[in-house]
Amino acid sequence: MKSLQNKKQQQAGFIYLVLAALFIASLVTCNLIANKFVEVDMGFHVFQVSAGVLPYPITFLITDILSEIYGRKRTNQVVLAGFFSTLLVLAILYVGHSFPAIESSPVSEQDYSSVFQNSWKIIMASMVAYLAAQFLDIRIFHFWKRVTKGKHLWLRNNFSTVISQLVDTTLVVGIIFLGVAEVSFITGLIADGWLFKILFALADTALIYPIVIGFRKYFELEPGEELDF
Repeated sequence: MKSLQNKKQQQAGFIYLVLAALFIASLVTCNLIANKFVEVDMGFHVFQVSAGVLPYPITFLITDILSEIYGRKRTNQVVLAGFFSTLLVLAILYVGHSFPAIESSPVSEQDYSSVFQNSWKIIMASMVAYLAAQFLDIRIFHFWKRVTKGKHLWLRNNFSTVISQLVDTTLVVGIIFLGVAEVSFITGLIADGWLFKILFALADTALIYPIVIGFRKYFELEPGEELDF
């Protein structure tokens, strides 16, 4: 029995690392492609959003899974790890820019600058919004978890994401475009970005339920109980 318990603790730790890795990979990708703005036709509306928004809902799905299964402390650790990982990416981009490209380089100095010249501003804006939104998401999630006594996962999953994504979208778009673009353009981007994220947040409810149920069944957790490893 003790051997089986140790095995499950090791598995819990491994799954935690995998989720953390997926979270950080999604976050870094968000920031690297955030300079490109695209149109996404959903049939009922054409959204104008940063390409970085496309993988961003994955980060909130993962933090909700971590919050539900591993608890607030472990989830905050992943959020901080994502923050420092992104700072490292920013530093590496700066180092890459400080060395001029050679003549035979497949990526010219102009190409590199064109893609990454605004990365520092995008990433710093994203990091301010990221920390505020992620910690708010976790705080709201656990508030509703206490209030509902571990029940109604759909409520805390969606309510925490709806509020935190509004904060995230407003801060990112505001920091990047305030003072350099018309207010109507800024509010349009905020509305499109937020609604786009909300649609995916509602959709991921269908994913989080079977995932959480599977976790609880395999690790024999009671409603509201969290893994400790």
